[in-house]
Amino acid sequence: KILVELDESSGVATMKFKSPPVNSLSLDFLTEFCISLEKLENNRACRGVIVTSAIPKIFSSGLDITEMCGKSMEHYAEFWRAVQEMWLRLYGSNMVTVAAVNGSSPAGGCLVALSCDYRIMAENPKFSIGLNEAQLGIVAPFWFKDTFVNVVGHRVAERSLQLGSLHPAPEAHRFGLVDELVPEEKVQEKAAAVMAQWLALPDHARQLTKSMMRKAVLDRLVAHREEDIQNFITFISKESIQKSLRMYMEMLKKKK
Repeated sequence: KILVELDESSGVATMKFKSPPVNSLSLDFLTEFCISLEKLENNRACRGVIVTSAIPKIFSSGLDITEMCGKSMEHYAEFWRAVQEMWLRLYGSNMVTVAAVNGSSPAGGCLVALSCDYRIMAENPKFSIGLNEAQLGIVAPFWFKDTFVNVVGHRVAERSLQLGSLHPAPEAHRFGLVDELVPEEKVQEKAAAVMAQWLALPDHARQLTKSMMRKAVLDRLVAHREEDIQNFITFISKESIQKSLRMYMEMLKKKK
C-alpha cells in the first residue's frame, strides 16, 4: 500500500501512498506506514522523507470508515492505537518530513500533512484540505486539534474545526495550513528543493529544536493514550454515530 524509495546519495526517501481508490487509512495501511517509517528512521543513510500520493487527485481521504463501522470493541481499540502510533511516529520523527500534497486531503489525510515539517500543495482550487470530522458528526480528538492549532493558530483552528471546513488549496495557503502552492506538475520537484534546503543544516541542532517544539504535544497523547482509546471506543460505538457512518457509506456508494 506504500511505495518507499530511498536515494542514498541525497539521504532522501519518498513514501508514496498507493492504496486505491483513495488511500484510506485502514488498519493495514497504518501498520505498513509505521513499519516503513521505522525502517527509514533506523537507516543511517536516510535523513529526510517526502510523503506523497501515487494516486491522482487524492493525497489521502483520511481514516477508513469501514474500520469504524459495525466492528467489535477490540477492533476499534486496535484501529485507534494504530492511528495514534502513526501520528506519534510521524510528528515525532527525527527525519525532515515534507508533505507533497498532490490532491485532496480531508480529515486523517490532513493530519498526516499537518504532522510533517513542511507542506507543499498542488495549486488546484479543486483540491481541498482540512479536518472535516464535524461534518460526519465526529469530534477530532485533542491531539488532532493540538497539531492543527500549532500550524494555523487558535482562532482559525477553532472556526475550522467547529464547521468541519475543507479549505480549497488557495485558502489553505492563505492562512498557513500549507506553506507553499505550486503547479501540480512541479510538486515533487519543489518538495525535493525544500528538502535539500532543510538538509543543508546540521541534523543534530534541527532535531533537538524540533523535539523541543513538539515534545509537549507528543507527551500529552502518550500520557493519556489508553484514555484516548477508551474515549474513541465509547464514542464510535454509539448507535447514533454508527447510524451516521452507515449513512455516509451509503452516500459514498451512490457517488460511485
